[in-house]
Amino acid sequence: MFIHIGGDHVIQSEEVVAIVEHDLISSSSIVAEMITNQRKNNNVLDPSEESPKSIVITNEYIYFSPLSVLTLKKRASMISTISKLEDYSELFDE
Repeated sequence: MFIHIGGDHVIQSEEVVAIVEHDLISSSSIVAEMITNQRKNNNVLDPSEESPKSIVITNEYIYFSPLSVLTLKKRASMISTISKLEDYSELFDE
């Protein structure tokens, strides 16, 4: 399944490692250092014109998202719920 994280970016939910508040950069030297190192490797994407509210960390990239952590969490949990639904489409095929 996929998660729309803002801008034109949609990522696979299986790739998400963490979703954290953007403010964590200023309060955590470890996160700031990780982002700096990933910027050097061109693995940081800031897709939005808006100011970022969250950081989505995947297996390969770090995305800055204009959506809040709560919004992204809701989207991810909807995907989890949808994937658990039974497929009854065969009942309606004629």
